[in-house]
Amino acid sequence: MTAGRRIRRVEWVAGSAVVLALLFAGAATVASARGDAGGAQRVATAESTARTPAVDSADAGFARDMAVHHQQAVEMSFIVRDRTQDEEVRRLAYDIANTQANQRGMLLGWLDLWELPKTTAGQPMDWMAAGHEGHSMQDMDGMEGMGTGYRAHDGSLMPGMATRTELDRLRAASGKAAEVQYLRLMTEHHKGGVDMARGCARLCTVKAEKRLAGGMVEAQRSELDEMAGMLAARGSAPRS
Repeated sequence: MTAGRRIRRVEWVAGSAVVLALLFAGAATVASARGDAGGAQRVATAESTARTPAVDSADAGFARDMAVHHQQAVEMSFIVRDRTQDEEVRRLAYDIANTQANQRGMLLGWLDLWELPKTTAGQPMDWMAAGHEGHSMQDMDGMEGMGTGYRAHDGSLMPGMATRTELDRLRAASGKAAEVQYLRLMTEHHKGGVDMARGCARLCTVKAEKRLAGGMVEAQRSELDEMAGMLAARGSAPRS
């Protein structure tokens, strides 16, 4: 094993530990936020002191649904890491896994601070449909068809999410085939995530959460452009 490869392996192992810690450290995130007056979770709580978001609010719905959405993005990124040695794809996968695990921790931390459940009996993204009262779907920029009857199937709970069958195919692929599958699946995933984040930017009331949603839109749009270029370089394109 070359020195360069050993370094990259150490980096990935270290990155894996960080991401896994973020994924399973909800309680620690909450405890830290309560003890740190300047933390993002503390800011969100202070902003909503006068009115804690309701369990069926856009704020709570977005936090719950995007946490689930992000979890799958992290999973797909770890799968492709082990299926290719292409540094460009591995770097993108690491960036996505690290960023979305961190954001997921924030979202779950807010739900804890608001003392709201992380799961509900309702359908995913119902909060988006509830916010459309008095508006046509065409008027809700970037939110057409969201939260209005998407049927969960084969593990795909929300628009953009990969199915269990697609994840199995990604696990079975290697090299260029795995790279193309990952980039296509993550492109769809990002499109669904961008639409949901735009919904929160419009409907959420907690300022810190609206800012986070706006940041997600910008970052994932940039990654969509990057992934389109990476697919083209591999003689492929996003799924129509």
